[in-house]
Amino acid sequence: MSLRDKTLHLCTCNGTMPLEAAALARALELAGPLPLRTQLCQKELAALTGGRDEDALVACTQEQTLFREVAAEEGKTHTLSFVNIREAALWSAEAHAATPKVAALLAAAALPEPEPVPRVTFQSEGRLLIIGPADAALHWADALRAQFGVTVLITGRAVGRELPLERTYPVYSGRLERLAGWLGAFEAEWLQENPIDLELCTRCNACVKVCPEHAIDWSFQIDLERCRDHRQCVAACGAIGAIDFDRRDTSRSERFDLVLDLDPTPYFRIHQPPQGYWRPGNDVAAQALAVTEIAAAVGSFEKPKFFNYKASICAHSRSQQPGCNLCIDVCSTAAVRGDGDHIFVEPHLCMGCGACTTVCPSGALTYAYPPVPDLGTRVRTLLSTYRAAGGRDACLLFHDEGGRELILQLGRRGKGLPARVIPVELHHMASAGIDVWLGALAYGASEVAVLATGAEAPQYGEAVAQQMGFVESIAQALGYQGTHMHLIRAGDRAALEAAVWALKPALAARVPAAFHWTTDKRATITLAVEHILAHAPVPQSRIPLTPGAPFGTIVVNRDACTMCLACVGACPEGAILDHPQAERPELRFIETKCVQCGLCASTCPEDAITLEPRLLLTAEARAPRLLNEAAMFNCIRCGKPLGTEKMVGNMLAKLAGHSMFAAPGELDRLKMCADCRVIDRMQKEIPTGHVAARANEP
Repeated sequence: MSLRDKTLHLCTCNGTMPLEAAALARALELAGPLPLRTQLCQKELAALTGGRDEDALVACTQEQTLFREVAAEEGKTHTLSFVNIREAALWSAEAHAATPKVAALLAAAALPEPEPVPRVTFQSEGRLLIIGPADAALHWADALRAQFGVTVLITGRAVGRELPLERTYPVYSGRLERLAGWLGAFEAEWLQENPIDLELCTRCNACVKVCPEHAIDWSFQIDLERCRDHRQCVAACGAIGAIDFDRRDTSRSERFDLVLDLDPTPYFRIHQPPQGYWRPGNDVAAQALAVTEIAAAVGSFEKPKFFNYKASICAHSRSQQPGCNLCIDVCSTAAVRGDGDHIFVEPHLCMGCGACTTVCPSGALTYAYPPVPDLGTRVRTLLSTYRAAGGRDACLLFHDEGGRELILQLGRRGKGLPARVIPVELHHMASAGIDVWLGALAYGASEVAVLATGAEAPQYGEAVAQQMGFVESIAQALGYQGTHMHLIRAGDRAALEAAVWALKPALAARVPAAFHWTTDKRATITLAVEHILAHAPVPQSRIPLTPGAPFGTIVVNRDACTMCLACVGACPEGAILDHPQAERPELRFIETKCVQCGLCASTCPEDAITLEPRLLLTAEARAPRLLNEAAMFNCIRCGKPLGTEKMVGNMLAKLAGHSMFAAPGELDRLKMCADCRVIDRMQKEIPTGHVAARANEP
């Protein structure tokens, strides 16, 4: 679907935007002049509901709620979509030069929505665990008990706080040992530390009355600093058995749907805790806000499954040897964990940042919200429309929802965005990586910027900066002058304004690429690099890169390598190969498949392999290259291939002084195949005459 299939509604917002209708019509290849409104949300609202009942694109996001309500009241069944051209383009110090950007934003907004992705379901029945000091925990339990199935876990000293007179919800005390799960599926484990078990206590007050130190009050917890161990409370409790100073079974556990953690030090300290868990601490205002959100967290909920995983090319591990842990290290929700030779991503914990897909060197993890091909269509539409409308030196500004708010503020209160800076919103700033950035440069972008507002986990900015460094190294080595990759760290409007207006155009590819991005990360990168190389001012055959780059070769120490070929079995990408004919021991390597995971190096028993990050740009990178070869050692008895000469020689050298091989002929048997060893031992241990005699027996 394109703009030709939609009704386009443009408004100058009371004359504050210099819209050039004729220029936009030409750029968008639309017939006839485009009607311009000045007060679409006020006096000209009828223009939105009149005419044919067809899909419409409204160039205003401020009043989209109003527009939808009016269309529904008029019985319109068409789809309304919206795009911001005001703060993103025309409320700018360069508004009169922003027509190409406006055309690009309109064209991209007219694209069809990406195909729906699979959904992840949560089911919450309102079983709420409140953790924290007695005062706060019991206060909120009393307030919420009518709406939720409340359970309280009192942590720390409870002395001085009277328990509720009516037992309307469970109250426990102890130390939280483990909390795991997500909305609708939390598992809590705690230790009962106080001698009085509140679950068993009848609150009969007998223990309070008999304690000579007054170490027990209406919290029904013993102040162990005052207690002198008279045990009169134990006798008073009697058969109830709630008081036990020698209790051994102290472990408790239960399942919950929601967790309100009021402890000053929360259990989950990760940047993004699981959905269904709130950690306001002892901040009363934050507690009230959390309770408001909890009230809406009962029922069935869905969210997208943000990722796809292809285990066959995952470079995490092989045969318990460590490989790539980048996705595990970067995840801010603890959603990614090792699972044998592969990884496991818990979709209920994944918040969709996409940082794992950005750092994944092989493309085993790919982002699905939206998939890279859909994002590629959007980027290609933006850049081609911008260029066709006369725009130059396009800079793509990738941002998320938090970045959008800063852009809106910049348009309202500051200089706005420069005319050549085109905003591209993502679900999260870390969800696009090398394939997207290189693809954008191949499509003709002068620069790519990613906006980090500071709301994201700190490791995301570091990961994006490192990945951007690899792309910049490639562009610089090929002679593309200027800085092409920018990580903009801006927590407020002023910082964003200073950063975007300081950007300077960099040299772009002379001819935009025509290829389509694919879900195969390495394939998209290859296509982009080939295009950038074809138009490079200074073509290169190889580009050195810094450690951590997802491209490179391996160097094999031929003197140390025994050609055991353990590295061949360890390589998950098929980059290391042996010879298809077993009688010719060869170690071969296809550089384009190498992701520099290091599994080959960690698996090699001789430590003969080292990694060399680089980008090889010749045909040699795609063809098998010989790294090492060895002569075969044949069985000295039957001539059958036994192994490489170096491997057998090393084995003989290591075992020559061993007592098991001190007898004459023992070492020679190591030079034989398995069958010949058995035959040789039988012939030498059984006398020849005895063997002949037994052969003549009937």
